[in-house]
Amino acid sequence: MNELTAAGITDPDLRASYEECKRLNSMHGKTYFLATLLLPKAKRPFVHALYGFARYADEIVDDLASVLTLEQKRQSLSTWGENVLADLQRGTSDDAIGRALVDTVIRFNIPHEYFKAFLHSMTMDLSITEYETFEDLTEYVYGSAAVIGLEMAPILGFSDSAALESAKTLGIAFQLANFIRDVGEDLDRGRIYLPIQELAQHGVTRAMLQRRVLTPEIISALKFQIARVRELQAQATPGIALLDASSRPCINAASELYCGIVDEVEKIGYDIFNKRASTSTSRRIKVAGAAFLKRLFLSN
Repeated sequence: MNELTAAGITDPDLRASYEECKRLNSMHGKTYFLATLLLPKAKRPFVHALYGFARYADEIVDDLASVLTLEQKRQSLSTWGENVLADLQRGTSDDAIGRALVDTVIRFNIPHEYFKAFLHSMTMDLSITEYETFEDLTEYVYGSAAVIGLEMAPILGFSDSAALESAKTLGIAFQLANFIRDVGEDLDRGRIYLPIQELAQHGVTRAMLQRRVLTPEIISALKFQIARVRELQAQATPGIALLDASSRPCINAASELYCGIVDEVEKIGYDIFNKRASTSTSRRIKVAGAAFLKRLFLSN
């Protein structure tokens, strides 16, 4: 039985929408897609739908090959986002991505405010190039990452509302790990996500980052940010036990692989300007393999 049939999705147009979301997930979210495969088949399409929504919005904002001007991107994101939010209110959509998203939101009663917050953060990317303090960054990270965990929770299933706080925290940890890895790529887009005041505490300025030369000051700043990722991961981990047993292997694997990005930053000597810190294939296989065996055990 394939995923869509296992999830009870029979309408041809709706199946096509979910398939498009899955295509986006498999093409762009390799680690995310791998973790999704650790879920029971009946849960996977709904996770694909959430990813499809987030990815499509992100593509509008960050496609470096796009010929769109900043104003055109802003208008495109606004128009598409407003249409999707209107579709959520109506409970139906003709959009290739929106159709699956609306169906998922209805099935799991996911609050619309999460999607508003996500679109707000994507809009911030079109005008804000740096954040002075971590508190300033929190507004952006809530919409870009914390709400992803909150959207996922009803699909994963949970036994205690405390799981929601853990979902938020883990989502933030994932995002901060990406910020550390992607300093160079973000500079290409004119952005710095590491808080300016925290960089300054380690003697790092925007100009130093833009020179893309690794210095002891930059290494010190990165170590500080890595420690925060690990602290957030530790705070979130107990909440995974509150999820449905069938979902835990997936989230444990995602936690190790996403937060494990900072391990890879350490392995390349913090040289984020000249090397890309990525989880090795062998580590992915090891983590996913162990999680898959655990899921098989839990399903028996």
